[in-house]
Amino acid sequence: MNSYLHFFDFKQKVNYKTEILAGLTVAMTMIPESLSFAILAGLSPLTGLYAAFLMGLITAVFGGRPGMVSGGAGATIVVLIALSKAHGVEYLFAAVALAGLMQFLIGAFRLGKFVRLIPQPVMYGFLNGLAVIIFMAQIEQFKFTDNGITTWLVGTPLYIMGGLTLTTILIVLFFPKITKAIPASLIAIVIIFALVLGLNIDTKTVGDIASIKGGLPSFHIPMVPLTMETLKIIFPFSLIMAGVGLIESLLTLSMVDEITNSKGKANREAMAQGSANLVNGFFGGMGGCAMVAQTLVNLNAGSRARLSGIIAALTILIIILFGAPVIEKIPMAALVGVMIMVAIGTFEWVSLRIINKMPKSDIFVGMLVALITIVLHNLALAVLVGVIISALVFAWDNAKRIRARKHINAAGAKVYEIYGPLFFGSVAGFLEKFDIESDPDEVIIDFKESRVADMSAIDALNKITARYSDMNKHVRLKHLSKDCRSKLEKAEGVIVVTMEEDPTYKVVSDK
Repeated sequence: MNSYLHFFDFKQKVNYKTEILAGLTVAMTMIPESLSFAILAGLSPLTGLYAAFLMGLITAVFGGRPGMVSGGAGATIVVLIALSKAHGVEYLFAAVALAGLMQFLIGAFRLGKFVRLIPQPVMYGFLNGLAVIIFMAQIEQFKFTDNGITTWLVGTPLYIMGGLTLTTILIVLFFPKITKAIPASLIAIVIIFALVLGLNIDTKTVGDIASIKGGLPSFHIPMVPLTMETLKIIFPFSLIMAGVGLIESLLTLSMVDEITNSKGKANREAMAQGSANLVNGFFGGMGGCAMVAQTLVNLNAGSRARLSGIIAALTILIIILFGAPVIEKIPMAALVGVMIMVAIGTFEWVSLRIINKMPKSDIFVGMLVALITIVLHNLALAVLVGVIISALVFAWDNAKRIRARKHINAAGAKVYEIYGPLFFGSVAGFLEKFDIESDPDEVIIDFKESRVADMSAIDALNKITARYSDMNKHVRLKHLSKDCRSKLEKAEGVIVVTMEEDPTYKVVSDK
């Protein structure tokens, strides 16, 4: 069943059986999640399924990472709930389309690479927090709503739901020991489905969430006034959705890169995500982004190509058109069991094993990111806070590394050999290194092992040279790199000193 499949610029060896089965499994796990998020946002269930189909198909074909799965994700739709409730679903569609345009432009201008600035502790915290969210979402399935009142399952319904879920987990755990030719998740869903149907077991099914029957998505221009007032309303929501969607998508891309030991294309993925959301806005979908859980289901099923994502999207469309009566009978316990195993697989257990070897600052960052992700369900905020704290910790650590070696040279000048970067965090320590009153008339500041990094560093040089000048002493800056000299030359009127270039840069003639 191995062959070569070529989609645009990707030519890769494809196992058709694995890809098809993985795609079917992914589709089964996407349906209840898409339905749940659509209902949570007060939208039609079909709005969530259309998003799963459109996002899945477009990103599978055009995305920058084979094996990734996108759909109607909660991370993005949660951002738009307030907009939908305040102004209606048409404004939501307009916001989704605008967010898609923003994402496309970010990819087109090659800004997706900035996801590389996310440190590993932030990645650990993001994935661990997400694992807890996925797990807790499955626990919610052990509740039922009657006359608007939500309560926990008790008695026989609880035992049935728990027993079927546990059976699903055991199948997923042990079936791979028999064979890996068929995804264990799909086998688990089929076995539990057959068991419930054959024994006529009364338990919660997909149909209890909502009906999934419908037609093809149709072109629809959002019915909103084309005014600046409308733009002011939707722009903040679109901006946040675009940011949340890209962060989650590019983090997922990085995760798949690590799992598959290959490299995806961040900017291409950003353009694909943007295109998919733009199409969603004009075809009645609620929009979305990459789905970590479904991507892990796909990878665990053996998929490494684009075909599984295409199969998953087309399966969802076929189910909308023809398969609703069958799919609505799938027990939720089977899907809950599969997603619990996904949550276990998502959690970075290695972060617990190496926690005693990690710096305390990294432990704090990872735990904080996970906590924000779990409590606020705001992945973008969690990652942003983690990156900012990591950057501040990095700046503090580097600020402490500024030091100066001092000596008097043969000409009687005092030489300060600076070590460590000179930037906003280290300027205070830098200024403390100089003994202005006791120094001779000639002072050399040697930057061979240092670098002038920013405006704060230039201001520090201005202050120190001004202090020496007030005492009629002369300062020379030595061994400045080309980019450092450029910074100083552009800072007109800020600093006036004699700068010596590194002698090793000069060419000596034989003449």
